[in-house]
Order: sequence, then C-alpha cells, then structure tokens
Amino acid sequence: MEKQFRVLLYYMYVPIENGEEFAREHLNFCKELGLKGRILVADEGINGTVSGTIEATEKYMKAMNEDPRFAEMVFKVDEEDAHAFKKMHVRYRKELVTLRLEDDINPLMVTGKHLEPATFYEAMQDPDTVIIDARNDYEYDLGHFRGAIKPDITNFRELPEWIRENKEQFEGKKILTYCTGGIRCEKFSGWLVKEGFEDVSQLHGGIVTYGKDPEAMGKLWDGQLYVFDSRISVPVNRTEHVIVGKDYFTGEPCERYVNCANPECNKQILCSEENEHKYLRGCTHECRVHPRNRYVAEQGLTEEQVAERLKDLEKDTVKIG
Repeated sequence: MEKQFRVLLYYMYVPIENGEEFAREHLNFCKELGLKGRILVADEGINGTVSGTIEATEKYMKAMNEDPRFAEMVFKVDEEDAHAFKKMHVRYRKELVTLRLEDDINPLMVTGKHLEPATFYEAMQDPDTVIIDARNDYEYDLGHFRGAIKPDITNFRELPEWIRENKEQFEGKKILTYCTGGIRCEKFSGWLVKEGFEDVSQLHGGIVTYGKDPEAMGKLWDGQLYVFDSRISVPVNRTEHVIVGKDYFTGEPCERYVNCANPECNKQILCSEENEHKYLRGCTHECRVHPRNRYVAEQGLTEEQVAERLKDLEKDTVKIG
C-alpha cells in the first residue's frame, strides 16, 4: 500500500528581506496547506522540515520553487504513513544555524567544496583524510560515518573553539565534514576555510542524501540517523546495519532514544524499554526522585511503588559492586 504522507527536509541560503514578516505569512501559508513541522527564517535564508499529505507537499514544493528566491532549492523527500510533527511552527531567527561568530560566515561567499555522495565515499577512504562530524553528541552516538571524529562538544556553537584547541589534528590533512541535511556544514566548512585550512570538503545534501544515493548506498555509515521529528531515527546504510548506540545504563547495543523524565533535565539517553521502566526513565538518582518525574506521573505510580523500585535498584548496585 502506497504511503499517503511525506516529510520534506530543505534549506537555502538566500537573502530574505523583511524576514519577520515573511515568517508570519509563511506560517499562514503552511497552515492553509495542512502542513506540520518546524521552519526557521532568517535574513540569510530558510531552513525547514515539514510533513503533510502528498498533495499538500506537492503544492508546497511547487509554490516555493516558483518563488525566484527559492527556484533552485532542493527538497529531500521521505514517504511516510502519517505526519511526523504535531504542530506547525515558523520562527524568525538571527541565524539559521547557531555559531554566533564575531565575523559571521556567508556560505554564498565562502564554503568548502561540495562532494556528491559517491565522491564523498571514495574520499573517506583516503588515509590523509580526517572526517569531522558537525552534529551534536547525541546525534553522533546513534550513528556516524566509520572513523569520523566526534568533537567533545554539547552544541554546534562550541565547534569552532574545539577545532582551535585541537588544530594540530587537522593541519596538513584533507578535511571532510558532514551533517544531517547539509546546512550546518555550509557555514562550518566555510569557517574552516577562513581559518586557513586548505583542503576542506563537505557532503553535499548531507547524510539524508547520502543514504538515498544509488551509488553510495549509505556505505561506511554505522548506526541510524537521528532526525528532528517524531520518527527520531531513520536508516542510512542499505548494505549492512551495524549498531553503534549503547544503552545509557548497561552499555548494551541500543538504538532507542528517550528523554529523561525530569523536566528540568530532559537529557536524551539511549535506553531499552526494560531499563526505562527499571530506572523510572531518570538518568540519575536525583532525576528519578524528582517531584515532577514525568514517568512516575504517566504510570500513576504511588510513593510506595517508587520506593520499591529504588530499593530494587540499590540491591542490583550492591550485587554489581
């Protein structure tokens, strides 16, 4: 049976005058079509991911491409059974991706070389090449290119400083960068060029495009791709599947993400369903006993039941010790 919905992922760096007004009008347009998702608008361009029926997404792509500013915008399309979002948001921001540089990068002026998936696949196998993952740590933990470097950062804006602190790893090397759909690498690779690195390339279209390419077929990718919608993850490698994710509590292979039940923490952790129940979906003891623990509320657990679970955990800890 054919799937009736689609998820669109897209971006384009292009000057947008009156960005705040454009964002308001665009929200109304998306709602009229029945789309749901998240779109960021800035004076430097647009970055979005939306879901909708085949008819609605067709109308949206046609309308966008008919606008001279977005005539060359490429949409990455996934067929799905239902919406991947609950609501529709269009927000105006100062930056499409948050680097907060004193001297901002304009990808229309400077950026790394764009490599198509098959060329990127070949380039990864060059011994003089270093591969830098430009995403967040929790994205890397679920899946990444084999041999890729995981920067010791918690968010994208920390990446430039980390590169400066570890510059010796990359000097004289061919640098490859990659991210989900390509937008983060447009600025990051440009920043690398500005910093004086001479051979900088990026995966054109990002991991999403790489996984769909008939030549690359997702090869040398291990794990799953983290996506920012209700699907959480999607497959990439079409020739083999290697699980790299590890359960937060036991270290066993795992590709299931949950958010810590403490709303003040909300940390994303890889966790089996069994361990979610065992640890009350709390990443620490403090999160498990937090008065607003969402897991406890969802399950309707009494104080006595919570105390019993915590006792069982203490016993297990003593046995392991």
